Amino acid sequence: MKPAAFRYHRARDIDGATALLAELGDDAKVIAGGQSLVAMMNFRLARPAHLVDIAGLRDLAYLAVDADGGALRIGALTTHHAVETASPRRLGTGFDVIRDTMTWIGHLPIRTRGTIGGSIAHGDTTAEWCLLAVLLDAEFTAQSPRGRRRIPAEGFFFGYYTTALEPDEILVEVLFPRPAPHAALTEFAERRGDFAIVSAAVDLETDGSAVRGGRVALGGVAAMPVRVPEAEAVLADGGSFRDCAEAAAAAVDPPSDANGSGPYRKHLIRTLVERACEEAISR
Repeated sequence: MKPAAFRYHRARDIDGATALLAELGDDAKVIAGGQSLVAMMNFRLARPAHLVDIAGLRDLAYLAVDADGGALRIGALTTHHAVETASPRRLGTGFDVIRDTMTWIGHLPIRTRGTIGGSIAHGDTTAEWCLLAVLLDAEFTAQSPRGRRRIPAEGFFFGYYTTALEPDEILVEVLFPRPAPHAALTEFAERRGDFAIVSAAVDLETDGSAVRGGRVALGGVAAMPVRVPEAEAVLADGGSFRDCAEAAAAAVDPPSDANGSGPYRKHLIRTLVERACEEAISR
């Protein structure tokens, strides 16, 4: 199918883009890589009257490690492939999970065009960037004509394709505040490159010889990526990875749809959480 008629606007800078959004209101959408939005427009699932193209704002495409090595900043127009191929120096120490996760995102053509900011702003519950953000306590910087504001990942996602971004705001930067040397993300889809049916990510805390706690997050089991405190409590109490996975499956009530039933998703959770724990500790 073809998209409904729309007017195209090409932004020359971020201030101009946000001013356009403020002027055009709810009828406008931002487009960068277009890997999610264009597909929805072709199926008439999205029918914006205006598209504001920010793909040319190359100052929003960067990877930067803070001087103390403690945080990683990624510009919103950085592509998935740029992260996938980033050198250890550019990505920083302890962020290997971010690079490794890129291979789960679609196929190479999608990764070379799709942007980090676009994926997060789209708010798909199965999106890898959204899950990483929730797992690793990311912070987002959004800009509007009123200036910039910081939004923590835990307060950013509201439901299916719904985020805290206002109609005149553009996501400009993602901040991962700390390294995660013992983190991993894994998922299951019917075919490699398809949207995940369930994804699981963990960030383990160790004392060098044993696991002392950690974070567990799931995608595809609710309207947005979720942390699972019940599974995290098992890790803090010294439980096994299998016990952690069982606790994660018991704590959520995943939906049933054309991709799989709720019980099937629970089975996937048990497998994927345990697998993610094993991959994380192997680092």
